[in-house]
Amino acid sequence: MKMVNKPVYVMASLLAVLSVAAITSSGNLSAFAQSPDAAVSIVPGGSTLAEKAWSPNPVEVTVGQKVIWTNNDSVQHTVTSGSPGSADSGKEFDSGLTKTATGPGLLNKGMTFEHTFTAAGEYPYYCQLHPTQVGTVIVK
Repeated sequence: MKMVNKPVYVMASLLAVLSVAAITSSGNLSAFAQSPDAAVSIVPGGSTLAEKAWSPNPVEVTVGQKVIWTNNDSVQHTVTSGSPGSADSGKEFDSGLTKTATGPGLLNKGMTFEHTFTAAGEYPYYCQLHPTQVGTVIVK
């Protein structure tokens, strides 16, 4: 007869039950797989794609999560909060047209810009060079 290590068996069983309970209460596995960062791509040809220039768009995150935008296009872009021509333009975040303490400036292919969201809400953003290129970050 084979001996079973009862404390290990009991602990493994308890973890299995807790995992099933967590999945059942949340309805999916996303509670276990949430990344601390969310990635948004500026897609190739983005300057002519309006709201489809960002992938995903909208992007949904939780308070405290960071969004990292990566320029995968062959032309330069910015990531600027607000709407083109509005008074709130760039107040929340802005990669900028030139490098500053808070932004890298124009994003060339392969460059990134990141921002951590500290309050719930909807944050529209756009590219200053291509103002029809608009997106939204939804923070829950």
